[in-house]
Amino acid sequence: MAGLLFWDVDTQADFIEPGGKLPIPGAAGIRPALKRLTAFAHDHRVRILASADDHVAGHRELGDRPDFVETFPPHCMRGTGGQKKIPETALLNPLVIEPDHLDSAAPARAQGHAGDLLLHKHWFDVFTNPNVLPIVRALDPQAIVMYGVATDGSARYAIEGLAQHRPHTRIYFVTDAARAFNPKLAEHLLKEWAEEGVRLVTAEEIVDGGVLEPYLAA
Repeated sequence: MAGLLFWDVDTQADFIEPGGKLPIPGAAGIRPALKRLTAFAHDHRVRILASADDHVAGHRELGDRPDFVETFPPHCMRGTGGQKKIPETALLNPLVIEPDHLDSAAPARAQGHAGDLLLHKHWFDVFTNPNVLPIVRALDPQAIVMYGVATDGSARYAIEGLAQHRPHTRIYFVTDAARAFNPKLAEHLLKEWAEEGVRLVTAEEIVDGGVLEPYLAA
């Protein structure tokens, strides 16, 4: 569905698995909701854009003395099992979009690609990958369904980036398919986003509630 995108934020083993390098509190509990959303998107031929941390030593997000705000212990290191997406959010034929340079051909490749998109990033903000905004502009979604981790981390940057660059795109944030480092901050963010027009929904509403019917019927 050209008018609808699912946006999967960092559903990687190091964040979701209890034994991961940087497990987010309660994240293991959202796996059933993540599985339902992924299956729904694939069943309805809705493209998934998935962001993923892809770290090597020296990235500014990593710190020997992390403050757990701007810096964190090493996680999602390239080539490790912790960097991989969990099975519940496995992508179909993903086209990997690297953040190292602006690729003028990336938007056309993304438009013509038959599968999902995997957006690598070296910092919280997916829009630091210079190819992400041109790709989103080229796909021109009417609506985006977002979920994943962490609400007060990478999802926050994604929401704020979309608000800035795509103010007319309707954003649905799936609250029971997301978790945060700081639940109190997440509660504040959700209230703020709702006031700004983000629609807060559950996985049940997305999968069985008919919320997306106008876009699926388009």
